[in-house]
Parts: sequence; structure tokens; C-alpha cells
Amino acid sequence: MTIYRLFYFSILPLLACQQRVPVAKNIEPVADEKKPAENILPGAYRFDQYLPLIKGRSVALFANQTSIVGHTHLVDTLKKLGIVPVKIFSPEHGFRGTADAGEKVGSYTDKTTGIPIVSLYGSKSKPSAEDLKDVDILLFDMQDVGVRFYTYLASLQEYIEAAIAYRKPVIVLDRPNPNGFYVDGPVLDLTYRSHVGMQRVPVVYGMTIGEYANMLIKEKWLDTKMPAPPVYTDGNNKNIALDKCSVTIIRCSGYTHDSKYELPVRPSPNLPDMQSVYLYPSTCFFEGTVLSEGRGTARPFQLFGHPSLPENLFSFIPNPTEGAKSSKCYGQKCYGWDLGGTAEQVLQKVDHKVQLKWLMEAYKLFPVKDSFFILPRSGMMKQSFFNKLAGNNDLWQQLRDGVPEEAIRKSWAPQLSEFKQIRKKYLLYKDFSNDN
Repeated sequence: MTIYRLFYFSILPLLACQQRVPVAKNIEPVADEKKPAENILPGAYRFDQYLPLIKGRSVALFANQTSIVGHTHLVDTLKKLGIVPVKIFSPEHGFRGTADAGEKVGSYTDKTTGIPIVSLYGSKSKPSAEDLKDVDILLFDMQDVGVRFYTYLASLQEYIEAAIAYRKPVIVLDRPNPNGFYVDGPVLDLTYRSHVGMQRVPVVYGMTIGEYANMLIKEKWLDTKMPAPPVYTDGNNKNIALDKCSVTIIRCSGYTHDSKYELPVRPSPNLPDMQSVYLYPSTCFFEGTVLSEGRGTARPFQLFGHPSLPENLFSFIPNPTEGAKSSKCYGQKCYGWDLGGTAEQVLQKVDHKVQLKWLMEAYKLFPVKDSFFILPRSGMMKQSFFNKLAGNNDLWQQLRDGVPEEAIRKSWAPQLSEFKQIRKKYLLYKDFSNDN
């Protein structure tokens, strides 16, 4: 640890004294500009482990506003170290992290750096042969939140699949999971596979994105007929081959699954602080209903409600905001719940679980039960977005039938237990001490 910590601090003057290229001018910190815990360093900080692998090579980077080292974007950091990415791939919300959820984002050339930005959340979701013809090595560095719905997981999978298809090595710069201290929720039924859930994992799966990549590859879950690539950790892949796929995971330093890691940068427009990050696994289900999940307010995923709910409840009015320009109930007074508080208070409310009580209470009080869930054009609930979030066709039926929460949890238990056993095989960090 001491060696690469010294290496990091030794280049700080270099990063500070050179003019910063504003490729990420819209990066916004989490409230109060929280810094990463001093004893935890994400993989991107561990230059001594990955710079030798990419020096003198043509590098492409999958990145967004969370790809930072200190207060400097990774693109700027690499440029100052003599490595200029030939292109940048961007996920949902775009390279700068300002696009609405689900909004298609186009490709363009960054005016400041001249680097092409290739969107993988627009007309395509995987790099093409043309995209990769001038690339030796693919880097991946984005902050995930440890929730199955979050589309960065699907992006990681398809990035690796493209690397396998076109014989390119991948380096995943791992980052801590802010929800990595528990495992809970229904496990996805592959019938409901989509970009908000591609694999048989629960809603909260308790793995970093590097550990998840390790599992994807070794469990042979990737959508490819080619052999699974070898997986290395840190700088152990010293003779990295440029004519075939391998995956190297640069681990975090000082992180365990008991760590409470506060994000220095919001991972997407509607997760502005740790309260939203902690509540997201439980309140994201409201995206599949007619209720507002708080988008268009200062506290998305902490508030939820609808104009039709009882007027004696907490009230709020959603309005268009950056990253939430068009959503449900805008301009209407909604009645519902405020789950906010300090980050520690919210953690206590979550209690190491995907909480169903808020969804169940909202359904109970909603006056027209048949209108609670958003139906697709087909009118078939089986094809609804709620079912994609739940990962099954059971949860909505259980809510409709008034099944008690404990009985719903018991219905998850066998598959959840099976996943926990799979998960343990691929952890790269000490597991959490409490048994979930």
C-alpha cells in the first residue's frame, strides 16, 4: 500500500501545476464535497499498477463524470502522464452525466480535447469493430452503486463482450461499492432480462464492479460463444497481449465490504447524495408505477407520492430539473412520504434490506389499484417496466394479493441463498461481518 500511495502523492504536483483540461466541467460533487475516505483508494489512483500496462499503447476509456483522481478527471490525469486516449466511450447520462434517465445520447468530438466521445447509450450499446480498430487496450472506470437496475452493469458486460469479439485486453479500474455491505432482493428471472437487469443477481448484490466482472467471466454469463478470457488482478498481467482479450482488475486499496464509502461525485443526475444512493434499491420500484419517485425535486428517491393519495400526507411538487426534464406528475402537488434525514438516519431506515414497506403502503392507500402500475402499450403487466425492475412476474401479484412482507421475502430466499454462495467465490475484498 505504501508504495503506490507514495507514487500517487508524488505526481500530485504534476497534476496541480499543469493547466487542467476542462473535459468534465459539469462534474458535480456530492453534497458538501465529500472526499473519499483517506484510507480507501479506488483503482484509478493506483498508477503503479496500471500505467506500465498502458504506456506506449493506444488506449480507449469507458468513462463519465465519476472517473476522477482527486479533483481531476482521469482523462486529464492520463494526458498529464503522457497518455492521451484515442477515444472515450460514454454510458447512460452521457460523458458529463447530465442527460435524463433513459435519454438517448449521441456521439460527438469533445471541442476542448479533440477526443471522440462514442456514446454506448444511443444508437448502439457495444463498441463496433470500426470503433476498436485503432485501439490496443480498453480501460473501464465508472462509479457504480451496487444495484441491479443501474445500467452501468449492462454497459460493463457489453464492453467486455466487445473486447472478446475483437480480441482486445480490458483493464477495469475498480471503485468501492457504496451499497456493498449487504445482499438482498429478488434474484432476476432471465425471462425479464433487460438493460436494467441482465444477470441472475438480486437487487442489491454486494459486489464492486470489478468483483462483478470477475463473476461474469468465470461463471460464463457473458453473451459470447468464445472462450472466457483470463482474469488478472492489479499489475500481475505484466506481459499483456494486445492480440487477445484478457481482463485485469486494478483493485481498490483499503476497502472492505464493511466500509461505508461516501461518493465524491454524484454517479448520475438523480442520485445527488448518499441518502438517495442508500434509498435507491428500495424506492426505484416506484419508477414502474404512476407515483413520482422524487425526480424533479432536490431529493430524488427520498420522496415519493401522487396527487391521488391522501392529502394529510407529506406534499411536494416535482418540476423540470437538469437530468429530470420530463417525468411523472410535474407541476402537480403530490402527497406521499419523505424518507430523508442524515445519511446515517437513512441507513437505519434501510436496515440492510430492500425495503418493501413503502411500496406496500403506497399501494394500499392508492385509490385505483388497477392504475397503480404503468402498463406497456401491449397492456400486459408481464411486459411492464415494474417487472423488469423486480426481475420477475411475482412481486406485483404479491402486492396485488396483499401477501405479507415476510412471506414475500421467503419467496426470494432459496435463490438469494444460492446467489450468496456464488458471490463468495469472486470477492476481491474482505466480506461484510454481518450475516444478511
